[in-house]
Amino acid sequence: MARQNSKNIDYEKIANSQSFRRLSKKKNSFLWTMTVIFFVLYMLLPILTSYTKILHQKAVGEITWVWFYSFGLFVMVWGLAHFYVGRANKFDKEAKEIIDEYERGAGQ
Repeated sequence: MARQNSKNIDYEKIANSQSFRRLSKKKNSFLWTMTVIFFVLYMLLPILTSYTKILHQKAVGEITWVWFYSFGLFVMVWGLAHFYVGRANKFDKEAKEIIDEYERGAGQ
Protein backbone atom coordinates (compact mmCIF):
# COMPACT_ATOMS: atom_id res chain seq x y z
CA MET A 1 0.00 0.00 0.00
CA ALA A 2 1.31 3.46 -0.87
CA ARG A 3 2.28 5.67 2.03
CA GLN A 4 0.43 8.96 2.14
CA ASN A 5 2.14 12.18 3.06
CA SER A 6 0.79 13.47 6.36
CA LYS A 7 1.44 17.10 5.35
CA ASN A 8 -1.28 19.09 3.70
CA ILE A 9 0.06 20.63 0.55
CA ASP A 10 -1.03 24.15 -0.25
CA TYR A 11 -1.11 23.96 -4.03
CA GLU A 12 -2.23 27.56 -4.36
CA LYS A 13 0.81 28.73 -2.45
CA ILE A 14 3.07 26.68 -4.73
CA ALA A 15 1.27 27.94 -7.85
CA ASN A 16 1.68 31.54 -6.70
CA SER A 17 5.37 31.16 -5.91
CA GLN A 18 7.86 33.04 -8.05
CA SER A 19 9.80 29.89 -8.97
CA PHE A 20 6.67 28.04 -10.14
CA ARG A 21 5.50 30.99 -12.23
CA ARG A 22 8.96 31.23 -13.81
CA LEU A 23 8.90 27.51 -14.64
CA SER A 24 5.36 27.73 -16.00
CA LYS A 25 6.25 30.70 -18.21
CA LYS A 26 9.38 28.98 -19.51
CA LYS A 27 7.51 25.74 -20.20
CA ASN A 28 4.60 27.48 -21.97
CA SER A 29 7.00 29.51 -24.09
CA PHE A 30 8.82 26.33 -25.11
CA LEU A 31 5.59 24.45 -25.90
CA TRP A 32 4.12 27.28 -27.97
CA THR A 33 7.36 27.67 -29.92
CA MET A 34 7.47 23.93 -30.66
CA THR A 35 3.80 23.96 -31.68
CA VAL A 36 4.24 26.89 -34.07
CA ILE A 37 7.37 25.38 -35.66
CA PHE A 38 5.65 22.03 -36.18
CA PHE A 39 2.40 23.54 -37.48
CA VAL A 40 4.10 25.92 -39.94
CA LEU A 41 6.42 23.28 -41.38
CA TYR A 42 3.64 20.70 -41.55
CA MET A 43 1.14 23.04 -43.23
CA LEU A 44 3.69 24.21 -45.78
CA LEU A 45 3.53 20.84 -47.53
CA PRO A 46 -0.08 21.09 -48.76
CA ILE A 47 0.32 24.81 -49.45
CA LEU A 48 3.50 24.39 -51.50
CA THR A 49 2.17 21.38 -53.41
CA SER A 50 -1.27 22.83 -54.12
CA TYR A 51 -0.51 26.46 -54.91
CA THR A 52 3.06 26.47 -56.22
CA LYS A 53 5.27 24.35 -58.45
CA ILE A 54 8.34 24.67 -56.19
CA LEU A 55 8.25 21.14 -54.80
CA HIS A 56 7.22 19.59 -58.12
CA GLN A 57 10.66 20.22 -59.62
CA LYS A 58 12.85 17.18 -60.15
CA ALA A 59 15.60 16.85 -57.55
CA VAL A 60 17.31 13.54 -58.36
CA GLY A 61 16.31 11.67 -61.48
CA GLU A 62 12.52 11.40 -61.47
CA ILE A 63 12.24 12.12 -57.72
CA THR A 64 10.74 15.52 -56.95
CA TRP A 65 11.37 17.79 -53.99
CA VAL A 66 8.00 16.75 -52.51
CA TRP A 67 9.55 13.45 -51.50
CA PHE A 68 12.48 15.13 -49.78
CA TYR A 69 10.21 17.59 -47.97
CA SER A 70 7.87 14.79 -46.88
CA PHE A 71 10.78 12.71 -45.60
CA GLY A 72 12.06 15.82 -43.85
CA LEU A 73 8.74 16.04 -41.99
CA PHE A 74 9.29 12.56 -40.56
CA VAL A 75 12.79 13.54 -39.48
CA MET A 76 11.39 16.77 -37.99
CA VAL A 77 8.76 14.92 -35.94
CA TRP A 78 11.32 12.49 -34.52
CA GLY A 79 13.78 15.32 -33.89
CA LEU A 80 11.22 17.51 -32.15
CA ALA A 81 10.04 14.55 -30.07
CA HIS A 82 13.61 13.82 -28.98
CA PHE A 83 14.22 17.50 -28.21
CA TYR A 84 10.94 17.69 -26.26
CA VAL A 85 11.81 14.67 -24.11
CA GLY A 86 15.14 16.26 -23.17
CA ARG A 87 13.50 19.55 -22.24
CA ALA A 88 10.65 17.82 -20.40
CA ASN A 89 13.22 16.04 -18.23
CA LYS A 90 14.74 19.42 -17.33
CA PHE A 91 11.29 20.82 -16.53
CA ASP A 92 10.62 17.80 -14.31
CA LYS A 93 13.86 18.44 -12.39
CA GLU A 94 12.90 22.08 -11.90
CA ALA A 95 9.43 21.05 -10.70
CA LYS A 96 11.03 18.66 -8.22
CA GLU A 97 13.24 21.50 -6.95
CA ILE A 98 10.13 23.65 -6.44
CA ILE A 99 8.47 20.87 -4.46
CA ASP A 100 11.64 20.38 -2.41
CA GLU A 101 11.76 24.12 -1.77
CA TYR A 102 8.19 24.03 -0.52
CA GLU A 103 8.83 21.00 1.68
CA ARG A 104 11.92 22.63 3.25
CA GLY A 105 9.65 25.33 4.56
CA ALA A 106 9.91 28.05 1.95
CA GLY A 107 6.23 27.61 1.26
CA GLN A 108 5.14 27.70 4.90
